[in-house]
Amino acid sequence: MLDKNVAMIGVPMDLGGVHRGVDMGPSALRIAGMEQAVRRLGIEVHDFGNIPVEVPESLEPVDLHARFKDQIALSCSRLRDRVVEVMELGNFPLVMGGDHSIACGTVAGMSAFHAARGESIGLIWFDAHGDMNTPESSPSGNIHGMPLAACLGRGLPELTGLAGANGAPMIDVKNAVVVGARSIDRSEKEEIQDLGLRVMTMREIDMRGIHDVMLEAFEIATQGTAGFHLSFDMDGCDPEVAPGVGTPVRGGLNFRECHLLMEMVAETESLLGLELTEINPILDRRNKTAKVAVDLTQSALGKIVL
Repeated sequence: MLDKNVAMIGVPMDLGGVHRGVDMGPSALRIAGMEQAVRRLGIEVHDFGNIPVEVPESLEPVDLHARFKDQIALSCSRLRDRVVEVMELGNFPLVMGGDHSIACGTVAGMSAFHAARGESIGLIWFDAHGDMNTPESSPSGNIHGMPLAACLGRGLPELTGLAGANGAPMIDVKNAVVVGARSIDRSEKEEIQDLGLRVMTMREIDMRGIHDVMLEAFEIATQGTAGFHLSFDMDGCDPEVAPGVGTPVRGGLNFRECHLLMEMVAETESLLGLELTEINPILDRRNKTAKVAVDLTQSALGKIVL
């Protein structure tokens, strides 16, 4: 079981994508009983509230190749500072989104915290998509398709520089791995190959099994690091498991595979932080996706059947 107090941080970000509703993700998770579920594990929880985020209706995108980049960068800088704050207090950051662009702030905060101690961190990116676009390659200009690239030092300077590490990427690509991908743009493939990023697609998971795949993922994310952050996009799950997401893709992990992944994460005792993204209650059924996310969080924090 996790031996730290959990700090819940909400990020009602709805600027990175095209489908409205993910700004209600933090509320959906709170309504689904996130705090109570973590407390039932015997872990203390403190809710640090929400990071301020502007709403799209009040704005006009200045750069159509990177929509709302300034507002996203501002909220991510606030999130970075909050993550550093809670970690300095000895807490485990549980970040609740919001679209996946929030990962730039979460990872920046965790990277900066450990860099100040002479350490680096690994990153496991669970997602149906690559999230490796840049403003030059993105077909939509939606930043929720760019955060992993930013964490690895590619793309918008407003995001890549959030960790403040003298221009170095937040994460060394040799310690980053994508799990569950099944929808990758052609331009993303070029970025992935150029960087040498390890991507474990659903084809590979089908062939090898989630247990074998995750063992390799942990080896990548923990090699020479203080531990790893898990950035968990709910669209990595199959839509039958998590219907309330903005960009569902059929053929994702089933319910038990998702739980096994999280149970294995807990067993490593190397999890430094967790974020849950892309929950859209407008597209959901009776808050099913948020409830699944709460169950999965319990597994990641140490809940087992026996």
